[in-house]
Amino acid sequence: MSRIHDALKKAEQERMGGVRPAPGTSALDTPPATVPADEVAGTHTEGRMPATALRTAAIPEVLTIETLQSRCPVSAWNPDPKRIVAYLASENRLGNEEFRSLRSRLYQSRDTGPLRRVLITSPLPQEGKTYVATNLAYAIVRQRERRVLLVDADLRWSRLHTMLGTNLSLGLTDYLRGEADVISILQRGPLDNFYFIPGGKSASNPVELIANGRLKVLFDQLTPLFDWIIVDSPPAVTMSDASLLAELCDGVLLVVAAGKTPFDLAQKTREQFKKSRLLGAVLNRVEPYSTGSHYYYGYYRRDGKNQEAKR
Repeated sequence: MSRIHDALKKAEQERMGGVRPAPGTSALDTPPATVPADEVAGTHTEGRMPATALRTAAIPEVLTIETLQSRCPVSAWNPDPKRIVAYLASENRLGNEEFRSLRSRLYQSRDTGPLRRVLITSPLPQEGKTYVATNLAYAIVRQRERRVLLVDADLRWSRLHTMLGTNLSLGLTDYLRGEADVISILQRGPLDNFYFIPGGKSASNPVELIANGRLKVLFDQLTPLFDWIIVDSPPAVTMSDASLLAELCDGVLLVVAAGKTPFDLAQKTREQFKKSRLLGAVLNRVEPYSTGSHYYYGYYRRDGKNQEAKR
């Protein structure tokens, strides 16, 4: 029996990393060795924080809309009137009514499931996803008591702030690195109930930043305060950022450019989001005389059959 007891004690010591128990105690009474936080979480890089920082991020500040209104001063934005057709609701500009129709279809999509966070992406660059995201946000916030958060999640080339006519300042990358809190990255526009998170400083490792867990904490913290969160992402075919972002959103809206986006790439992008809720597609840059409108909106039924509606 003594041999068995000695063998068990030796196994316990090896399991505890070679720490010998004090006289009169068992190895089970000896606390495990302390491991530095940096060793637990790995090297402290842009995409990975120490374990202590991760634990702090998991307990976010409880925010209310009153907190946002009191701690986020109204910014003096100077929007680009050539690119924001929905800026003035009274103007009958080409495309204004189309964004109202797109807004209505998103509300209709709520009949099939919860929908508050919408990711807007495109297969390739320069297809109009930022244009659609910005104008859709303006179209929604024009409704009475509708609160919108517009997020620039293109961490490789943040430019949404230029359309809104505001400064870059602190943004999403600063928050994801643990260098800024929620309030410091939020901007409040001159229109009531319109908030914005810019992209922040350019990131060399956006995928790691998106996947480090802080973005989910941010979205979970802010979602109850907004009717809609519109997320502008990088192109889907050339980068993997959009796929990661889609996992944190309720639905995906795909923007393609008429006469520019290859059909096979559009199909490939659709397949890329087959595990996500693909809300539909906006065909941008359609010649007005060809359809009588600024864009052509297509959506997909739950049974997989394609339906299209001109708007």
